Amino acid sequence: MKKIQILGTGCAKCEKLADNARQAADSLKLDYQLEKVTDLNQIMSFGVMTTPGLAVDGKVLIVGKVASSEELAKLLG
Repeated sequence: MKKIQILGTGCAKCEKLADNARQAADSLKLDYQLEKVTDLNQIMSFGVMTTPGLAVDGKVLIVGKVASSEELAKLLG
């Protein structure tokens, strides 16, 4: 199971990234868990200073932008 984490405080961009990640994972029929990390100290522990960010299995893949579901499918696939 992949652990997909959205790193952000819950802003509109963070929500959009979460939606796009969910769409991408569903389109690939992945077994995944989506977690929203909203605590700033936790976000910074990933080395992320600009939100939104996306981490998969603890590895940061995107920082500071909302990737499309197509872009995310390529990263997750």
